[in-house]
Amino acid sequence: MARKKKTEVIDLKANEAAAAPQLITDTLVKNYMPYAMSVIVSRAIPEIDGFKPSHRKLLYTMYTMGLMTKQRTKSANIVGQTMRLNPHGDASIYETMVRLTRDHEALLHPFIDSKGSFGKQYSRDMAYAASRYTEAKLEPFCEELFSGIDKDAVDFVPNYDNTMEEPTLLPTTFPNILVSSNIGIAVGMACSIASFNLAEICDGTIALLKNPKTTIDKLLDVIKAPDFPGGASIIYDREQMRKIYETGTGSFKMRATYQYVKEENRLEILSIPYSSSAEAILKKIVDLIRLGKLREATDARDAIDLNGFKLIIDLKRDANPEIVMQKLFSATELENSFDCNFNILVEGTPMQLGVKDILLEWIKFRSKCLTRELSFELGKKEDKLELLRGLAAILLDIDKAIRIIRNTEKEEDVVPNLMAGFDLTKRQGEYIAEIKLRNLNRQYIFNRVKEIETTCKEIDELKEILRDELKLKALIISQLQGIKKKYGKPRKTLIVDKETVVKPDKDIFFENYNCRLILTKGGYFKKLSVQGSRSADEQKMKEGDFVIYSEDTDNRGDVLFFTDRGQIYRARVADFDISKPSQMGDYVPAKLGMDNDEHVVGCKMIYELNPEHNMIYIFENGKGLRVSLGAYEAKSRRKRITGAYSNESPLVGAIYEGKNPINIFIHSDAGRGMLIKSSIIPLKATRRSSGVQIMKLPKKGVKVDLVTDRIDDVGPDAQKCKKNVIPSIGVALDQLAFNI
Repeated sequence: MARKKKTEVIDLKANEAAAAPQLITDTLVKNYMPYAMSVIVSRAIPEIDGFKPSHRKLLYTMYTMGLMTKQRTKSANIVGQTMRLNPHGDASIYETMVRLTRDHEALLHPFIDSKGSFGKQYSRDMAYAASRYTEAKLEPFCEELFSGIDKDAVDFVPNYDNTMEEPTLLPTTFPNILVSSNIGIAVGMACSIASFNLAEICDGTIALLKNPKTTIDKLLDVIKAPDFPGGASIIYDREQMRKIYETGTGSFKMRATYQYVKEENRLEILSIPYSSSAEAILKKIVDLIRLGKLREATDARDAIDLNGFKLIIDLKRDANPEIVMQKLFSATELENSFDCNFNILVEGTPMQLGVKDILLEWIKFRSKCLTRELSFELGKKEDKLELLRGLAAILLDIDKAIRIIRNTEKEEDVVPNLMAGFDLTKRQGEYIAEIKLRNLNRQYIFNRVKEIETTCKEIDELKEILRDELKLKALIISQLQGIKKKYGKPRKTLIVDKETVVKPDKDIFFENYNCRLILTKGGYFKKLSVQGSRSADEQKMKEGDFVIYSEDTDNRGDVLFFTDRGQIYRARVADFDISKPSQMGDYVPAKLGMDNDEHVVGCKMIYELNPEHNMIYIFENGKGLRVSLGAYEAKSRRKRITGAYSNESPLVGAIYEGKNPINIFIHSDAGRGMLIKSSIIPLKATRRSSGVQIMKLPKKGVKVDLVTDRIDDVGPDAQKCKKNVIPSIGVALDQLAFNI
């Protein structure tokens, strides 16, 4: 019973502790921050050697398995061995391995020589085979990753269960961080590092080793631009590239490369941007053909085979291949952007660095590795020299050495007796005592002693390099030159100057033809074919509705719709289907998604927002406003322009004025009218201005109810209402001939 009560007390205390309030900042510091830092440092962001931990653990495991020289082994075997260092599951390890293989084509210089199906970087559907079916070994190129790893070039740490050790970094002899592309998403940060040509990176690093103050412009002349294993071409903007080289952030556009096969009248896509996928491109092309937006093509298909990448687009007989490619660049991933975000870890600290700063950090890293490697070699040479000098000491009297050993009664006294007899160190004594009997001859010992001079010279050279920073840099330069000569390849990604790139027309997908546009007072809009507009005697409209706008134009412009809420809606003529005179057309407020109870007052077709042309707005209160179309220009094409003109009084009419003044007729519901030149209305710089008084409205409740620039429709006596000064009360229309 007492035991039960004790348990109840403990549970109560535990519940009280669980219910105790905790600041969210404390929770974040204790729980979330360690997780975030673990993801940043141990998973997603590469170190200065160019590898994430998963890459490094896999490659080092393959190195310890002897796969630099042995035959390929099953990938499942490699994955299993890697789990001794990376306990995150076989699937993630194999996926990491796939990306590093030659067959996957994700790297300019792959690290793994593969055999079997490993999928492709440019394909989302081409899956890799299971690890039990594929084989792999390390590429000879990996010699440059592990050079010096057995000479204390880098630190080693225990693995997760403390059963073996692994390197914290790989002592890469070239700036792999910029040669191998790397993409990762951490917590609160991400990295997207483009790959660069190995030969260019070596030359750029050599330039910085010779002169750390090398400018970005000179570096751009050497390291021209990123280089990707899939090829394609970069639309080169030097200022844009300079920003990436300086800050490590920015983006550049890439385009597919293609050829036109005239004999077969088809386009062949030979390479695509690194961030695009073949399936997405092919699906989009097929959709464009099916929807009739790519009328020049009849079919598109995948022709990827053992010879490499190829997509084929069959063309119609009279198709222009250049126009087809412009359409495809505009509508598909055949033109894409690569976003750069050069976040890397330097001594465990995340940093965003440009190309120059990354290379300078790598030079520091490589100098440390090489210093440690040379110090290790120096220690070995000094140990060897000590032993050789011990041999030299017994060379003059080998018989004495044999006599000392033979006359020593106890084994443990052999080394002390040799040390006393020849004035040797303990290591020298141990070494001489271990010499085989067959080697205790004057010739063997004499030949070994001759190495003393060579060893002394090598030691002096090593000490000189370690003392002199310039000689250390010269050694790094020599290694980089050797790597460039042995492994350097021509660029795969072409560089195309942005000035030479043909920009596709914004209306390239729209079939152009002549048409007539009609807008009614009730807000119905029609686009009629020329034939339809000629054959129709009258247009179908609701009872009491009438046409307020009609214009013959073509299909490639835009239509501006002006509403009673001070807003302009912009739509392409091509967005409207061809109507028949017997149809009412599209109801504009519903078609364009206007606000509730918002009505169209007028419209105008334009090709561009020409600042030399104006819009004239006439309001119910008799005021008018003239504004340049340039007031509506924006960086992006907006479908709705809010605050386009004053809404203090309802809008009655919106009239377009070109370079020359036009006549405008204004009518009030009190039966008065006036004809004015548009030029007498002052041009306002502010589009929200309430305007100036044009027509005087003598009685309260009187309002302007009609505005038009179609003077012929007004009546034969319109000219009798002409006014040259505003404001004006207008002319009474009772005794004149008008069609109002």
